[in-house]
Amino acid sequence: MSKRLHFIQELGQEIILQTQLKDKVFKIAIDGTDGAGKSTFGDAMANYLKSQGMAIIRSSSDFFHNSRSVRYRLGRHSPEGYFLDSFNYPQLKKLLLEPLSQDPPQAYVDRYFDHRSDQVVQTLPQQVEGKAILVFDGIFLHRPELVQYWDYSIFLNVSRPESLRRCFVRDGNGSPNMDAPENRRYVVGQKLYLEQCQPMKLVSVVVNNEDWECPFVERRNLPKSE
Repeated sequence: MSKRLHFIQELGQEIILQTQLKDKVFKIAIDGTDGAGKSTFGDAMANYLKSQGMAIIRSSSDFFHNSRSVRYRLGRHSPEGYFLDSFNYPQLKKLLLEPLSQDPPQAYVDRYFDHRSDQVVQTLPQQVEGKAILVFDGIFLHRPELVQYWDYSIFLNVSRPESLRRCFVRDGNGSPNMDAPENRRYVVGQKLYLEQCQPMKLVSVVVNNEDWECPFVERRNLPKSE
């Protein structure tokens, strides 16, 4: 068994124990900068939890973008616009987070918008069947609008050069150079988030994901109830 898979399983068992303390849908956030590995980590965690008999709801902030006209209202290269205007938090709360926070849970929508086509592509409402876990990945997940919803949250900590390198490899364009003009929107926008919201102080656990094959727990924070 790889070290990465072993780590996912250990953290997954910790999460399963946490779910036993809560009757409602258990909501997990996987936060981190661009290129930190959030979607891949979320998929791996969701697959493991499902293999343990847990009902899984899988979603991402990628499915709740604002339209281009909103995202770029401050300019296509604006870091402030990236931090403030990327996502439609009212719709995310209305369609997904609020329904799953009710007791009993209400019908939810896990996808709202396709940022590539710049169109609303809202999926049909779905009902929660039994006890379920929401695994939700994305950036800026510990903004004031969202932080209250998470029962357990993870921040994937990766150096900025490594995150940009991964984005360059993944997207096949742009530049891995931290000082490249095309990266300013994302580098400075993420810096605004880290400074203003301090997510690593709010999450349940900070995971160092710099070495893809060997993630490890960098920091644990006390549960909210404590």
